[in-house]
Amino acid sequence: MGTKMRNHFSRRLEDVRLLVLMLDGIEVARHTVVVALGVTEDGTKVPLGLWQGSTENAAVGTSLLQDLIGRGLKLDGRVLCVIDGGKGIRKAIDDVFGNLAVVQRCQIHKRRNLKDHLPKNAQGHVDRVLREAYGSTSADTARKRLRSLLSWLENNGHDDAAASLREGMEETLTVLKLGLPSTLRRSLATTNAIENTLGTVRRVGRNVKRWRGGTMVRRWVAAGLAVAEKRFRRVKGHREMPALLHALRPQGAEQSGEEKVA
Repeated sequence: MGTKMRNHFSRRLEDVRLLVLMLDGIEVARHTVVVALGVTEDGTKVPLGLWQGSTENAAVGTSLLQDLIGRGLKLDGRVLCVIDGGKGIRKAIDDVFGNLAVVQRCQIHKRRNLKDHLPKNAQGHVDRVLREAYGSTSADTARKRLRSLLSWLENNGHDDAAASLREGMEETLTVLKLGLPSTLRRSLATTNAIENTLGTVRRVGRNVKRWRGGTMVRRWVAAGLAVAEKRFRRVKGHREMPALLHALRPQGAEQSGEEKVA
């Protein structure tokens, strides 16, 4: 990683007013790199760091999160953590952030996982019910639809799909339980924001003909993140971010409102 890029991804983070943390991995030349993308209180997206290794590896996730904290990232209260469902990342969030983490499991990843466990003739029905459930206006309605789907899967012998749906099901409903407005809820229900960023990373590195190990991979991932950052727009629904702030930190949101009035 070049000096300029290394400095960028080792910079101090005290000024980042973090409200959302998205974590996802990208595989390049048989190396996996986990990337952390922050969303601030005004909806601005900020690449925070990267670490080589899988989202299934708790030690990798722990190292990345501890690196962010060591660089001055402050948690002024609870933070919404949007993840793909990797068990290592999930454990790392608990270990490093504790009860300050509120986890949203990516709904699109859950839909993909179920599809992988189903025969083709069942995929359309199941995906339709999932989309309807996740599009519900309340967590209670979504939960009823998912439980109904769970019964259907079990009654039709799709045990693996049922187990996949059951695993982490409540955490796919977090944005609904927080009562977020619809546009912001859709933005934060999935890891799309970081996946789109990783799409830019792939495009930046696609002309590389010969990869020379992990160091080169990290350098190109960092370069791709830098390119993506220049094109960033705030998350869709960014005007609704105060609703998320209030849901996560009701006392802090009230104080912030008082300060703005003053």
